[in-house]
This record gives sequence, C-alpha cells and structure tokens, in this order.
Amino acid sequence: MGTVLDSVGKLIAAYLSKEVPGYEPFTPSDPEHLRGIIEPGDVLLVEGNNRISGIIKYLTQSTWSHAALYVGPVEGATEPNGEPHVLIEANIGEGVTSAPLSKYFPYHTRVCRPVGLSYEDRTTVCRYAINRIGFGYDTKNILDLMRFLFPLPVPQRWRRRMIALGSGDPTKIICSALIAQAFDAVRYPILPKITKAGSRAARREILHIRDSSLYMPRDFDISPYFEVVKPTIVNGFDYTALHWADKQKPLEEVAGTFSVFPETLRAPPLVPEAADEETPAEIPAEEVNAQASVAFSEHFVLLSELATYRARAREMTA
Repeated sequence: MGTVLDSVGKLIAAYLSKEVPGYEPFTPSDPEHLRGIIEPGDVLLVEGNNRISGIIKYLTQSTWSHAALYVGPVEGATEPNGEPHVLIEANIGEGVTSAPLSKYFPYHTRVCRPVGLSYEDRTTVCRYAINRIGFGYDTKNILDLMRFLFPLPVPQRWRRRMIALGSGDPTKIICSALIAQAFDAVRYPILPKITKAGSRAARREILHIRDSSLYMPRDFDISPYFEVVKPTIVNGFDYTALHWADKQKPLEEVAGTFSVFPETLRAPPLVPEAADEETPAEIPAEEVNAQASVAFSEHFVLLSELATYRARAREMTA
C-alpha cells in the first residue's frame, strides 16, 4: 500500500510541476543587472509558470508563486557549462536543491533584501539552507497534494491556512518554509505576529514567530523588514537615454499652445512707487465739499418738482 501511495504522490507532483505553455513575462529582469546587485541572503521571488504556480497565485492573490534564497556559489554544484549554483530552493517533487541564477532569467523576478543583517547572521542563514540540500518529502502523504488539483473558491481568510493544511513535508516545501526557517534561525522577522504588553505608560511590542508552514512568497515582498531592490534603478536609470519605437510628438501638440509652466507673476513693490505725471493730483477737501453741496441742492429741487407734478395729476383726475 505504501508503494502505491508513493507512486501516486510522484505522479501528482509531476503533474503540478509541469509548465503551462504560452507564458510570457511582462517585465523580465536584465540578467547582467541582476547578477550585479544580488547578494547572499537575498530572497529571489519568481512569477512561476507551472500548474501549482497558478493555484498559489490564486490562493495568495499575488504575482509571486515561488521563492529562492541566494547564497552565493555552492561548493561542488555547477552546471555543465561551468556556471555555479547560487540559489537554494525547495520544489515540489524534487525537495531542497540548488540552482543557477540563469534558471530564472526568462521569468519576472523581484529581489527582497533583509535590512541590517550582520555578516555572521547572513552567513548563518545561507549555511542553514545549504545544509538542507537533499532533504526530500514523503510522497506517501498525497492528501496535501491532491487538494491543489481542485482549486475551488476559497474565502480569503482561509486561503493561507489551506496552503498549510496538513503540515506535511509537501506543504512545507510549497510555502517558502525553508527560507522562513533559515531566517528564524537568527531571529530575523518576516511577518511576525505582534502583541502589546506592559503598562499604559510603557508599552512594548513582543514579536511571535509564525509557523513556517504559513509563510508564502509574497510575505517577503510585503514585509516591512525586507527592502525591494530593483536592478534597473540600482544601476542608474536615466529615462532620457531610452530609445522609443515611436517619434516624440511636438511639445505644442501635447501640451497645447499655452506654456507648460505658468508665467511669472510680478510681485507688488515693497514701498509705494512715486506718482508720475499722468497720475491725477489729489482733490482739495474744500472743492469736494462744494461739489457735494451742489449735488444735494439739485436732488432737493428734483424732489420738489416731482411732488408738484403728482399734485396736479390728482387734481385733473378729480
């Protein structure tokens, strides 16, 4: 019976690991830039292309379906062309293996770097992962694998638990558990559960390490303790040096006939300007009073004439 379950488990693992045709990365990383900036201890997130990758993307609602740890050249592990293996990863159906960086050149990737990690702790993290090369998993435990064949609609609050359901070796391999355990060895946080403790006057935060089987590739991306390193920007990005396929349109056609920047407004003077010859002189107060008296008299005469006109109109009507 054990042999049958083992064989069925291998078949399911092979099916889930098979790549889906037609994949084209939207923004693949530049190989040379990626080689130049990645450092030991960095986590390389990958937008996978196999069947289980699509299911993990659905369950995690994330672009990333796989994670690998960059440890530098692994002693005794090279490709036939001499390229050294520099990544440690855990794959379903294979277990913990090493791989060259060029394996993920055709894919959309992201580099997440732990911040402030000392050289000793960085070495410990890498050594922890290297020492686990060759670790496999029990393919007899096929219940953890069979649920990925039926990606049914799952409430969001249950998706993380569904990936970790069963806590068998296949689950730990799928859920970035190897990398999480490596950082846990030096007590470096990824997404710890934070609780408040202490009095109101002096509160302190206590970090609780989550179970490694609950971690997913996207957790390294959204973690506040990992820096996202983009090779194109690190190597010096100059948008003016780009060569576009189409010709740039004239500025007037894009921005209109008006200037792109508003015209400079003239600030008011700090001291009053001297009056020029065209400025009318100030009218004396006596002349102003005389003009006001004349206007009042004319208004009074107009009211008297209006009253006389109304009286005559009433007499004629009577």
